[in-house]
Amino acid sequence: MDSFDHILNWKLKHGSHVFPGRDGGTCLNEAAVVAAGFPYRPVRTVGDMPGCFSRPICHLAMHLNDEASDEERQLLLPFVTRLACADTAEVERRRQAYIDSLMPYRLSFREHLEILEGALAIGRQADPFPSEEVMTRLGAVQQAATMATSVADYAVFSQTKTWFGPFHQD
Repeated sequence: MDSFDHILNWKLKHGSHVFPGRDGGTCLNEAAVVAAGFPYRPVRTVGDMPGCFSRPICHLAMHLNDEASDEERQLLLPFVTRLACADTAEVERRRQAYIDSLMPYRLSFREHLEILEGALAIGRQADPFPSEEVMTRLGAVQQAATMATSVADYAVFSQTKTWFGPFHQD
């Protein structure tokens, strides 16, 4: 996880964002899209993620991102390069079943991180992106920012998501 020291100036934030600020200012999934080499896009639902991203894992990541405190959320930075790991339908079902079997319980943020680690261990692992490449991609997005900090996209939608809790896509 020490290899992520160079992106500590990237700030993970609650909800979706129209465009990040110079501080980064995105959710985990939005940062992962950029790290994987895709153009920046707001991520309001897991359906907004490119096809190479695991839907169950991205849904869990979105839940963790939006439920975490500002301090806890920064512990998600090492996962930025690990979400682009979509696999076969069977593996994706196994990941979802694993997550579902552990999520009904009231758990701490750190316990939820362990569930994310466990789900990521099932099936194909994301191709590791060289640190320099990730830093360049995230840096380019920050340089293109016109504001110092990001502006939340559809703040009401983001809050509504947290009220109704996790949903499952088949």
